Amino acid sequence: MSESYSLPTEPENMAASLVERFNSGKVSAMMIHYEPGAVFVARDGRSVTDPTEIAAELERDLKLGLPLEATTRHVFVAGDIAQIVLDWSIEGTGPDGTHVHLEGAAADILRRGADGRWRYLIDNALGTATRQPAA
Repeated sequence: MSESYSLPTEPENMAASLVERFNSGKVSAMMIHYEPGAVFVARDGRSVTDPTEIAAELERDLKLGLPLEATTRHVFVAGDIAQIVLDWSIEGTGPDGTHVHLEGAAADILRRGADGRWRYLIDNALGTATRQPAA
């Protein structure tokens, strides 16, 4: 993985780091954002903690080959824990030629590591949105 992908030293910079890593198209670049034992909330509401399963969930969106846009709405910090609320979207023509429009308001929890870098403790990309059970 390229060393140009740095982790944020301030929680306010997570959106820029997320966009850079997502838009690289590399799952390995995305996985560095997660600390060991992190929870990824799947679209159907399941809490995923296995790194292999988290990578598979991320790969589904990366395979679209479309850019992520994200802006920070709120950041709340308590010591080494932060909640960030991000508005995000993925839009364009997918690999099968169909129009893709995904969006959400993430409600994520970050933790600052001993190295001073912020990583996901809980990645909840759809925030409080109602989840659709897996088919």
